[in-house]
Amino acid sequence: MSPFKLAALSATALALTACADMKSSSPNPLAGMNMEQRIAAMAPIMTGTELSNYMIPNIPEAAEAYYGPDSKLLIAQTRDLDAKKTSMGTAGALTWIFSDDGKKSWRVNDGGQDACSYIFPDNKRAIFTSTRDHTDMPVGNWSDSNDYPQGAELYIADLDGKNRKRLTNNKYYEAEVSVSRDGKQIVFGRQIDGKMDLWIMNADGTGERRLTNTPDWQEGAPFFMPGDDRIMFRAWRASEYGKVRPTPMTVFTIKTDGTDWRRYTYDQDMNWAPFPAPDGRHYVFVRVADLKTNNWDVFLGDLAGTPPKRLTFNDKFDGFPAVSPDGKKMVFARSTGERFMSGIKTFIMDISSLGIGTKNEFNPNWGMPMQDDPPQKAEAK
Repeated sequence: MSPFKLAALSATALALTACADMKSSSPNPLAGMNMEQRIAAMAPIMTGTELSNYMIPNIPEAAEAYYGPDSKLLIAQTRDLDAKKTSMGTAGALTWIFSDDGKKSWRVNDGGQDACSYIFPDNKRAIFTSTRDHTDMPVGNWSDSNDYPQGAELYIADLDGKNRKRLTNNKYYEAEVSVSRDGKQIVFGRQIDGKMDLWIMNADGTGERRLTNTPDWQEGAPFFMPGDDRIMFRAWRASEYGKVRPTPMTVFTIKTDGTDWRRYTYDQDMNWAPFPAPDGRHYVFVRVADLKTNNWDVFLGDLAGTPPKRLTFNDKFDGFPAVSPDGKKMVFARSTGERFMSGIKTFIMDISSLGIGTKNEFNPNWGMPMQDDPPQKAEAK
């Protein structure tokens, strides 16, 4: 079946400029700058034209979709009438897998409420967050860190949902999970007594250890960088949460041993939901394009220090972006309803014209070391 909606828009100067930037081997243009200078130099490029994209047909409302290793299958939290209802009485979400042409789809989990999920690089197993074993606990709110669903556990299963195994066993909030490219490690977020940190463990659930341990920074949305020795994530400060709109967020990387925490965004804007591209240099993330109209859009960031470029030009909500392993497609969520974040549908954008490669170009020296606000070293076991 052909896509439900196809925006046949040409790749313009935005794509050409990005492509030229990616092929450059110049050093970090931010080197030697202070914080104020970095903020000015990294002002986002807001002009451009949206690249060709379509809405995946035949699937319910879904968000936070991530590509599997074949760059065809996606896994996502999907609106499902069999899920436990939300605190507002609406249908919750369960984990589904579907192809990006909408021709194939199936459910992986059948109970509780689900959130983040990820496909292993062997394309045979998946990991997901669910409250299926704690349905007696308050449902909470996945979008409010003051009310995250406690009792959200991590599970692995075959792609068809069989051979399910629970990896965690507690009543904390555990979510925002992803898998290393070699399939050997899992990174996730855990909230204990209102404090959010990153944790890492082996793919079988053994060797669990804390990766960050900070009183103010609230880390989340971790993803392994190419090479599997570093993790990209975003964080906000608990001291600012709920006091500033939108919540200021910063994009970071950290080594898997909990050392060498570096930042890549410097302003007080909401740099949300970063996802690293396979080239180790670029990433996609979300900013509020217009605060007055509450318009959120997807941007292409560059860890090497060139300004982020706007990729979506929708007058509502665009979010939860992720790049396919082959670097040619970007999946994202788009609001199709009248209210903010209502009618969330999954869209695919053709970003092949941006020239994102699969060779790892990452250079840790691109980031600013967190010497003025050092994290504590991860727990060793």
